[in-house]
Amino acid sequence: MKYPIFLNLKSKRAVVIGGGSVAARKVLGLLDSQARIVVVADKIDDVLENRCRNSNVEFVEAKYSKEYLVSASIVFAATNDRSVNEQVYKDCQELEILCNVADEPEFCDFFVPAVVKRGDLQIAVCTEGDSPSYAGHIRKKLEDIFTEKHGEFLAELEAIRERIMEEISDSSQRKVILGELAGDASFDYYLEKGPEEWEKNTEEKIKSHIANS
Repeated sequence: MKYPIFLNLKSKRAVVIGGGSVAARKVLGLLDSQARIVVVADKIDDVLENRCRNSNVEFVEAKYSKEYLVSASIVFAATNDRSVNEQVYKDCQELEILCNVADEPEFCDFFVPAVVKRGDLQIAVCTEGDSPSYAGHIRKKLEDIFTEKHGEFLAELEAIRERIMEEISDSSQRKVILGELAGDASFDYYLEKGPEEWEKNTEEKIKSHIANS
C-alpha cells in the first residue's frame, strides 16, 4: 500500500526522460505545478514542443545520461525503450530520487493518480498501477458529482477560515463552526442563494458564535 500525498514541486527540478506521447502527458501534467521541467530525449515530438512553447520547459535533445538526473526532485521515465527506462529507475534509486516508470508498476516509487480538479479542490484516484483505466473511469464519475461550484465554494471557505482563525480563539468552537460551514447544508444554501447571501448568512453565524463564546 502506497502513502497518498500531494507534492509541492514549485521551483523544484522535475525531469522527464522521453519525448513521445507518453512523455508529453507527463509534462502536461506537471505544467500547473510550477516545477522546473526538463525534458531529455534524443528526439522530441513536435506536438510536445509546440504545446510547451510558451512555458518554461527546458528541452535537451540528447541520449539519456545519469548526469541529467542530478539535483532532480522527481523523475519520469517515459521512453519507448524498456532497458533505458529501467536504467533511469536504477540510477534514481542510487541517487535517492523519486521515480515513475511508465507502464512498469514494479519500477515506480509513486503513481500519478487520475485527478478531478475544481479550483483548489483536487480529488485523486489511484489504483497503484493495477488499472489506470479503472481510475480514469472513477474520475469521470466524480467529475459529474463535483462541479466548478465546489471549487468556488472552497474559495469562499478559504477566505472565511482565515477570519475565523483570527477572531475565534477557542479551538473547539472553531472546529464546530468550520465543520458547519463546510457541510452539505451550507453548500446547498450557497447554491440556492448565491455567494453574496451565503456570505451574509455566514457573517451572522460568526457573530453569534463570538457573542456566545
